[in-house]
Amino acid sequence: MSDQNLIDHIGIVDRIEGDVAHVKINSESACSACHAKGVCGAADQEEKFLDVALSGANYKTGEQVHVQVARRLGFKAVALGYFYPFLILMAVLILLILVGVSELKAGSLALLSILPYYLLLYLFRKRIESTFTFSIKKTNTVQ
Repeated sequence: MSDQNLIDHIGIVDRIEGDVAHVKINSESACSACHAKGVCGAADQEEKFLDVALSGANYKTGEQVHVQVARRLGFKAVALGYFYPFLILMAVLILLILVGVSELKAGSLALLSILPYYLLLYLFRKRIESTFTFSIKKTNTVQ
C-alpha cells in the first residue's frame, strides 16, 4: 500500500506482551499542520495507546516506530462515529417536524434516537475493533 493511502504517526513501544506491542503515541504540535488531522483520533489527545500485532517482527521496549493505518479506515471511523449518527438525528428531526410534533419535543426525541445507534456500536465494539488493524514499522533513525 502506498504511503499516501496511510495515516502515519510516530510512536514508542511501551511494552511487548507475546505477539502484541503496546505503542504510545504522543500528540505533537505537528498534528495541527497534519493533512489527516480531521480523521485522526490521535490529534485530539495528548497520549494514546494502541495494541499492534507484531506478526513475527522484532521490536524492543522504548523503540521509536511508525504506527500506520489505512486512510480508508480513518474515514470509516469518522463515518461510524459522526456521520451516520448525524444522518439518523437529522432524519428523525425532519420526520417528526413534518408530522407536526413541536420543535422542542422533536429535538429531544431526535437526540434520544441516536442512543440506540451508539448502544449498538458499543455492543459490537469487538467486531468493529477487529476491522481496524494498525501496523508498525521501524523508523530510519540513527542512534
